[in-house]
Amino acid sequence: MQSIFAKNGSETPEPVKAEVTGSVPSWLQGTLLRNGPGLFSVGSCEYNHWFDGMSLIHSFTFRNGEMTYRSKFLKSHTYNRNIKADKIVVSEFGTMIYPDPCTNIFSRAFTHLRNIISNFTDNNLINIIRYGQDYYATSEINYMNQIDPGTLETIGRINYRDHITLNLATAHPHYDNEGNTYNMGTTIMGFGRPKYVLFKVPADTSDKKQKKPALRKVQQVCSIPCRSTLFPSYFHSFGMTDNYIVFVEQSFKLDIVRLATAYFRGLTWGKCLIFDKDDNTLFHIINKKTGKAISTRFYGDALVVFHHINAYEDDDHVVFDLISYKNSNLYDMFYIHNMKQETSNFIESNKSFSPPRCQRFVLPLNIHKESPRGTNLVTLTDTTAQAVMQEDGSVYCQPDTLLEGLELPGINHNFNTKKYRYFYGSRLEWSPFPNKIAKFDIVTRKHIEWEQENCYPSEPVFVASPGAVDEDDGLILSSVISTDPNISPFMLVLNAKTMEEVSRASIPASVHIDLHGLFIPATD
Repeated sequence: MQSIFAKNGSETPEPVKAEVTGSVPSWLQGTLLRNGPGLFSVGSCEYNHWFDGMSLIHSFTFRNGEMTYRSKFLKSHTYNRNIKADKIVVSEFGTMIYPDPCTNIFSRAFTHLRNIISNFTDNNLINIIRYGQDYYATSEINYMNQIDPGTLETIGRINYRDHITLNLATAHPHYDNEGNTYNMGTTIMGFGRPKYVLFKVPADTSDKKQKKPALRKVQQVCSIPCRSTLFPSYFHSFGMTDNYIVFVEQSFKLDIVRLATAYFRGLTWGKCLIFDKDDNTLFHIINKKTGKAISTRFYGDALVVFHHINAYEDDDHVVFDLISYKNSNLYDMFYIHNMKQETSNFIESNKSFSPPRCQRFVLPLNIHKESPRGTNLVTLTDTTAQAVMQEDGSVYCQPDTLLEGLELPGINHNFNTKKYRYFYGSRLEWSPFPNKIAKFDIVTRKHIEWEQENCYPSEPVFVASPGAVDEDDGLILSSVISTDPNISPFMLVLNAKTMEEVSRASIPASVHIDLHGLFIPATD
């Protein structure tokens, strides 16, 4: 049953009209872009890991109560080289490629050199993000590929390193009310001591006429030195409030020596990530305007985090919600040999899987030298999160667990950086693939769900109703695939207040499960 997620997808390069049942509200006008792995073998070569699959980009365009669908493979350098060779020739997260012994010595030497110097793939399969008015397929590497959001054509590759000193950058930036984009990355090789870098791309930086990239106006906000030179923390996302950036320096780390020697050791890049269960987690709070970090040392127990939900300020506290794991076993579940197991075997072999926990941390900002030791400094009454000052002046933070078993979180982005009540997500119970969508109410601590037998919904995306006042006044969009051959792939439209189905648009084409995406409202 798992194999439907790891089979090769196919392109639908021209728009096809979906069959709508129910009624798509006429105000819903725009395009939902989605990205995820869609090609898991080339010729007779197969990838080892689901996160290795080559990017397949989807668009779901809503106009006047109708929806059209199209999809195209990202025509990255990686894709083009693999297709031309009719085999996998570029290494990925879980698949290391070695030169054919039959090729000549110069070709082999060149291949070795490419892999020793970590010149990563440009297979950008994680998300679609915006800088200025430029849209990019991204992953977590120094390359992005610009795309046309209308046609899904690949415009061309861009290298962060041509504009800012980064080896890695997240695929989960934040957008403020002015349209500026904030993101974070890591400098690890060739630029001195490893550090984390926070940067901003202003909203008005695109130059369509001259075809100049928005990144040319990138501004570095600040840098944070890594606590360990050889083991910088891995991070997939970060938090942002109106005034602060929240960066979690977790004990899930990148082993630099192992990365530099992975090719010779026969290791994949994925094996260069290590979880140190005996280390602690550091919480950095950085002023967005000044670039200065709050001097208090906030820390917590070891954890693994991929996705932040939201963050905000409340009565001299920074509150941030994230999804944590007790270990790093999640990546192992996505090896394709695991995913192709029958359901019962899959459950049995993944009993060590740490379920995702939605947790709230609260960091008090008004800490001073005279603050009482050994007592909880959190004064908010709507949470059990604690922040206890230690004898050395550091503050030990323990979270308030909101919900277990939810991932791929989404919110009403009008409430990003602000106090909020609801988040949405995919319910993960017995496998890494969601079979339900949930809405969680932080005030009541209750959740409601949508589900349909044999159906697997993607990450839910909230679109607010025009002029909405209530936080949950809007729609939830999610593309759904099914193991039932009688059920076509469909775009699900839910009432975000009730989680009841408003409409669905059945798609007469193959649709692959995806990871993340972005809704672009229509401008005409």
